[in-house]
Amino acid sequence: MERSWQRWLIRFGIFIVMAIICIPGLWIVMTAFRDNVEVMARPPVWIPERWTLDNFRAILGLSETQQGIPVIRYFLNSLVISVTSTVLAVLIGMMGGYAFARYRFKGKNVAFLWLMLSRTVPGISLSLPVFIIWSRLGLIDTSIGVILVYLALNIPFTIWLIDGFFRQIPLSLSEAAQVDGCTRWQAFWKIEFPLAKSGIASAGIFAFLTSWNEFALASQLTRTTASKTLPVGLMDFTAQFTVDWTGMCAMAVIIIVPALILTFIVQKHLIAGLTFGGVKG
Repeated sequence: MERSWQRWLIRFGIFIVMAIICIPGLWIVMTAFRDNVEVMARPPVWIPERWTLDNFRAILGLSETQQGIPVIRYFLNSLVISVTSTVLAVLIGMMGGYAFARYRFKGKNVAFLWLMLSRTVPGISLSLPVFIIWSRLGLIDTSIGVILVYLALNIPFTIWLIDGFFRQIPLSLSEAAQVDGCTRWQAFWKIEFPLAKSGIASAGIFAFLTSWNEFALASQLTRTTASKTLPVGLMDFTAQFTVDWTGMCAMAVIIIVPALILTFIVQKHLIAGLTFGGVKG
């Protein structure tokens, strides 16, 4: 009886935590499909009385009464920046993680420690020095400037994550392949990489989501439509005295949907990678 109560208490606690996490997101989604009258209503209207797609039409420029936001351009900027920074971070992370997991060299532990400590620095604290340096290099308001910053943010975490996965793969497998005639590269590509690909996919997903959702640094480094990302584009809905909440929430839904689709598509690899990295074999 006591265990049953404990089980229900744990479930209730999980429900409360999940509600705290999910309710703001659900509110954003519902606000995206309602009109401004319901948003400003007092007392608040919790469930939209009339669901509408007018907010999406307005931000896409399909409305006759409101000028659209360059959502497609922002989407393409976000896609190019996120995919490029993720691919480069994963490639560098594979090389760095494999080197830390398989090779012994002088200063290895110190280098790994400094790499991890660099990840503990809040990204927003770097905004001023990065802005000054990027201004002198002419990288402000360029996609390359944002990609370089996201690389610096993602590489330490990617190396750390992939290093853990390669450490779980017995070195004897690679050595046996080399005894059978494989080169070091062939042993990596044919033996170790297939075993670690779920972990590498997990690192790629986290790097992509970090780049896709990042706002603080991108808002400092971008100025025009040519380089603004979707999160920065949310600020287009704010004016001096007003905020277009419905348009902002509609834009937020457009930001959320690709991330959700990607997560559902690769969730098999994500779960397999996380469990593989957490089990000693």
